[in-house]
Amino acid sequence: MKKTAPFILAILLFSVSGCAWFQDSNEMEKSARELVNEGSAQFRDRDFKDAIRSFTTLKDWYPFSKFAILAELKIADAHYELEEYDEAIFAYQEFESLHPKNEAIPYMIYRTGLCWFDRIDTVDRDQKSSRKALAEFNRLIERFPDSSQAASAAKHIEHCVTSLAGHELYVARFYFKAKQYKAARKRFEYLFANYPDTREAKEALAQIDLCQQMIDQAETDK
Repeated sequence: MKKTAPFILAILLFSVSGCAWFQDSNEMEKSARELVNEGSAQFRDRDFKDAIRSFTTLKDWYPFSKFAILAELKIADAHYELEEYDEAIFAYQEFESLHPKNEAIPYMIYRTGLCWFDRIDTVDRDQKSSRKALAEFNRLIERFPDSSQAASAAKHIEHCVTSLAGHELYVARFYFKAKQYKAARKRFEYLFANYPDTREAKEALAQIDLCQQMIDQAETDK
């Protein structure tokens, strides 16, 4: 009886591992086309996490498949839809690095810009997202002015510029209220020089003269 125990244990272990092995084998039998169809259906159903898994499996199993590039694109888009913007940016930029001449590059640059654009906050907050989005949209228009995404990028640029100008105006006003007129004048001048076509620039121009008056008055009162 003592000798039969290890034998029975070995059979049980083989049965468990054998089932797992056969399961893995069955999974591996999915073709690249089946995986792309599966991932695409999941994406359409907005089941983005499962779509990422399906497309990632496709990339891992069939890296040289004609569907691999589509998988890379859809993985990036799925991250964007999940508002996983950092992961999406990484995926879009990796796609551009790996396939610099692919016809989807304008789309990739545009979507990278959107990842930043969707995170633009109010004018009293840091404007990193506005600057990053503006840079990507400008890059798109400079490189691909005739692309279908260029017109949409131009509209987003207006919002980025307005946000950046609004932030400069907010800071300049803060300095002015604090009676730090030299600092305020510097920010008003920067605003007018960099965003001259905005509504905020018109106010800045008037405030520059007022700041100078206050500076001169302070010098006179000394």
